[in-house]
Amino acid sequence: MTAPWRDGSATPSTQAPVIDTTVPHPARRYNYWLGGKDNFVADRESGDKIAAVYPPIRTAAIANRRFLERSVAFLAEAGVRQFLDIGTGIPVSPNTHEIAQAIVPDARVVYVDNDPIVLSHARALLTSAPGGMTAYIDADMRDPEALLRDESLRGVLDLTRPVAILLVSVLHFVPDAEVIVRPLLDVVPEGSYIALTHLSKDLLTPEVAAQTDAVNQRAGVDMWFRGRGEIERLVDGLEIVPPGIVPVAEWHPIDDPAERPSPVEASLFAVIARK
Repeated sequence: MTAPWRDGSATPSTQAPVIDTTVPHPARRYNYWLGGKDNFVADRESGDKIAAVYPPIRTAAIANRRFLERSVAFLAEAGVRQFLDIGTGIPVSPNTHEIAQAIVPDARVVYVDNDPIVLSHARALLTSAPGGMTAYIDADMRDPEALLRDESLRGVLDLTRPVAILLVSVLHFVPDAEVIVRPLLDVVPEGSYIALTHLSKDLLTPEVAAQTDAVNQRAGVDMWFRGRGEIERLVDGLEIVPPGIVPVAEWHPIDDPAERPSPVEASLFAVIARK
C-alpha cells in the first residue's frame, strides 16, 4: 500500500522492481513505437515484427496518444475532476494529470499499470500540481475488484463523485474485456465517463487483417482484435458522446485534415461514453 505525500501525491512502493528483459511487454513496446528509450531488445524485436506487416504502427501509436490528450482535456472541460488511468504506460509528457490540472488544478488522478519500468518512473507520474493529487498503483487490470479495493485509490478518488475511467489501447490485450469494464462502471456514479481505444480488424486492409493471428504468435504479446459492434457492447447502456465510435484520429480532431492519419494508418476505434 502507499501513503499520501504532503504535496498531495502518493509514494510508490520502495521495493525494487523485477524486470524480465527477455519478454516483450506492451508498455515498453508502445514506448518504442513512440520513439522512447525505456525498452529492451525483446520489445524492439516484437515491435519490428508487427511493423514488418503493418508499417503504419508508429503512426497509429502516436494517433492513439493524441487521443488520450484530447480526451482528457475534453473530460476536464466537461467538469470531470477525477481520473482513473488504467494501463498508463511509461510516462510521456504531457501526462494525464498535467493535461487535466492545466484546466482544473484540483484534479485527482490515479495511474495503474503492472510493468516494473512504469513503477520505476512513478515519481515522474506523481508530480502533482498544488491543490490536486496523484497516485500510482502497481496492479493488474484483469482483477478490477482488487484494484477498486486498493487503499491508495480510495485515498485519492472519491467514488461517490464522477470519475473518468481511461482504458486507452489496453483492452485488446485481454480475451474478455467486459469482465474488466463492467465492474469499473458498476462502482462509479452517474455522471462518470469511460474513454477507450481498441484495435480493430474492421479498419485494417483485408491482407493485414488475415495476418494478425500469425503476427501475434511471432510478436510474443497476445492481442484480441474486436469489431465495432463488440466495442459498442462494451459501452452498452451508456450515453455515447458525439461523434460516437470512430477511428481514433477522427475523434474531435484538432489537426489539419490533410495531416491526419487515415483509419487504415491508425486502426483503432475510439469512444467516450457517459454513465
